Amino acid sequence: MRSILQVSSINFNLKSEQEQNAIIYAYQGFLNTLDFPIQILVRSRKLDIDKYLDSLNEKREKQTNMLLQRQTFEYIEYIKKLVEYADIMEKNFYVIVPIDPFRVQSMTVFQKFWQYLHPYDSIDQIRIRHQEFDDLKKKLTTRVNTVKAGLENCNLRTVQLNTQQLVELFYQVYNPVTSRNEKLNDVNKYDLQTI
Repeated sequence: MRSILQVSSINFNLKSEQEQNAIIYAYQGFLNTLDFPIQILVRSRKLDIDKYLDSLNEKREKQTNMLLQRQTFEYIEYIKKLVEYADIMEKNFYVIVPIDPFRVQSMTVFQKFWQYLHPYDSIDQIRIRHQEFDDLKKKLTTRVNTVKAGLENCNLRTVQLNTQQLVELFYQVYNPVTSRNEKLNDVNKYDLQTI
C-alpha cells in the first residue's frame, strides 16, 4: 500500500543564512524521526497551460468590447508562443509513503512467484486479508500524518493526492505525449470504490 503526498517547494537560495540553517535542522529532525522508508520524487515536465488558455478563451468570448476581445486573443497567442519557444518547465515534488504487509516482507521472491501462480483462497484467508488491510490502512494513515507534520515543520505544504489526482499523475507519467493532446476524463463519473 502506498500514499502519495504532493509537496510545495521553497527557494532555499533566497533565504537568509539563519533561515537556511533552520530549514536544514528541521529537515534533519524530520529524517531522524522516520522509522520507515519514504521515496522522494522530483518530476520535471513541460508547463501545461491548456486550462489557463481555455479560461482566457471563455473570457474573450464573453467580452462585449471588440478592443478587449482582440487584446485577449493576442495575449493568448503570445502566451502560447512563449511557452512553446521558451520551453518552460514545471517541477513537482512528491513523497511516497509505503507500507507492506508482514507476510509479503517475509516471503522470498520464489515464494511470491509461486503464490501468484497458485492462488488459494478460503473464506478464512479472505477475512484475514480484510482485517490485515484495515490494520495496514490505519498504520499508513499514521505514517502519512508523521510525514506531513515533519514536512510542515520545514515550512513545506503537503497535499495527499486523491484518486483523480493519482490517476492523472500516472496517466501523465506513463503517457507523456498522449496526455498533452488527450485530457483524462473525471474518474468520479465511473463507479470506482476508493479507500
